[in-house]
Amino acid sequence: MTDVLVLGAGPAGLVLGNILVDRGIDCVVLERAERTHVQTRARAGFLAANTVRVLSRHGLADGLHRHGQIHSTCEFRTEDGRFRLDYSGLGQGEPHTVYPQQNLVTDLLTRFLERGGQVRFGTRAEAVLEADGDRPEVTVREADGRQGRWRARYVAGCDGRHGAARRSLPAGTIRHHRDHGVTWLGLLAEAPPSLDAVGYAVHERGFAGHMARTSDVTRYYLQCERGTRADGWSEERIWDELELRMRAREYGSLRRGRVVQRSVVALESDVLEPLRHGALFLVGDAAGLISPSAAKGANLAVLEASILAQALIDDLAAGDPTGLDAYSSRCLSHIWRAQEFSHWMIGLLHGPSGTDGESLFHNSLRRSRLASLRTSRSQQDWFAEHYVGV
Repeated sequence: MTDVLVLGAGPAGLVLGNILVDRGIDCVVLERAERTHVQTRARAGFLAANTVRVLSRHGLADGLHRHGQIHSTCEFRTEDGRFRLDYSGLGQGEPHTVYPQQNLVTDLLTRFLERGGQVRFGTRAEAVLEADGDRPEVTVREADGRQGRWRARYVAGCDGRHGAARRSLPAGTIRHHRDHGVTWLGLLAEAPPSLDAVGYAVHERGFAGHMARTSDVTRYYLQCERGTRADGWSEERIWDELELRMRAREYGSLRRGRVVQRSVVALESDVLEPLRHGALFLVGDAAGLISPSAAKGANLAVLEASILAQALIDDLAAGDPTGLDAYSSRCLSHIWRAQEFSHWMIGLLHGPSGTDGESLFHNSLRRSRLASLRTSRSQQDWFAEHYVGV
């Protein structure tokens, strides 16, 4: 039996595991994928200032300090022209650090193993049993098909929206869910960034986004119809549509390259309440799913993991359960603030495509919000604080 059993070797699980083993807490991570997949799956890359502080405080930021890039500007391109915000000089005066998530996960995993942590790859957690008891049990299936059981004092569900932690929640758990009715085609291109800023393009044909990852890799997003397949658009169509929506004729052509990864993202949000069920705690995407419109997912995961880690240390090392009792309410306050800003961003960047009265009304509101963001210092300060903050 172990003190803490962590389900999932993503940012949430590995940050939690690192902090615990560094303080002498026995911890095992169960991960359904193999190590190579864990270290190469591309996800978000925008780290908030507080995320960098948390990682630095626990000795987990060497790689991002060496190789991360500071980003502090975003550019909006609309039917009314373009404008830029240097958000690092607004609000709390904080930038983002761009560091690909697969690089961060590799750093976290390497450090966890160096500290003596144990990761069981190819081990799929199937259910969490007896979470209300003193010794919860996790049933697992190994890569070779063998079944097994793990016991722990506490279980941290860091295994996402489809993981065993969510599947094991008791009746009565509240799920707040919203489908925003917007779908993106997510693209990773072997192409240098075309802007020295994050680019948000609002166009009558739909949203387009530009987010640098490295000096030769860029992530793009294209709004598409629900039901679009990831491979449904040719590369030529993708680049032509990006050029059109980002108004390349007015502001300069995009630097094209091979599209190496595609995904279809339906913008959804959900939040579970509470985040604690006896000895089972929900962290990261298992606790709440947030749309990618404001780059909050990984940052919330790191914040929640750090809060839970300290609470577990206080309980296991000092016999103080106060932090565990407060974990759910503390995290939910951050989650709902992030959800509110993400919802606001979705409304800012997307509008109805129809020409009926209601669509025209909502599009006029959207244009007014963008005009306020362009001209109002108080609105810019609010944007900057929430854009970077968690």
